[in-house]
Amino acid sequence: MKPGIHPAYGPVVFRDRAANYAFLTRSTMTSDKTIDWEDGKTYPVVDVEISHVNHPFYTGTARVLDTAGRVERFERRYGRRGAN
Repeated sequence: MKPGIHPAYGPVVFRDRAANYAFLTRSTMTSDKTIDWEDGKTYPVVDVEISHVNHPFYTGTARVLDTAGRVERFERRYGRRGAN
């Protein structure tokens, strides 16, 4: 790797305020805000809107849309294209 062209890579806390959950990982993201972590050290904190704790895919609350039923309902209402 070329020196001097890559961003700094270090520990960062990502905090999901909606789920009241935070986790420490390494990232190139930075922030002016800091947080005192469980190990007694201070780390930059990045607030995120959604994480694996409350995302519908990971929590099992995701819904599958019935696109075939929607297409059939549209065709019944407005007719098939080129049916005239």
